[in-house]
Amino acid sequence: MRAVVDTNILIRAVIKPGGTVGPILRRLARAEFELIYSRALLDELLEKLALPRLRDKYSLTDETIADLVALLALRAELVAPDFVVTVCRDPEDNQVIEAALAGRAACIVTGDEDLLTLDQYEGIDFIAPREFIARLDAEQGI
Repeated sequence: MRAVVDTNILIRAVIKPGGTVGPILRRLARAEFELIYSRALLDELLEKLALPRLRDKYSLTDETIADLVALLALRAELVAPDFVVTVCRDPEDNQVIEAALAGRAACIVTGDEDLLTLDQYEGIDFIAPREFIARLDAEQGI
């Protein structure tokens, strides 16, 4: 399954690997799905992980962030959208949709209510992390 995982979910998975969304990064590492991302999404992710309040509160190290970037380099596909989508009021949300369209993703995994209320756009499902994990389980017959 090809999916864009919103930066808010990736950040949660990094800061709390034992939490409810932690399995998403573990499953990416095992190549159980294809992660699609764009330069804009990577920049947003790295910008937020560099925030002192996050780094201090969750003891994020340069090594932890470097491990995430290495995982993305190994298991994710970088796409370069050459169009602009203006479906959402928040331009950062539009960037998520642009990456999904450019990468022919089946779904966008997000906790963002603005995106989840869209339900579907151009054949791309907007789903919560729990549903994404359930879909991966179903694909594997778990």
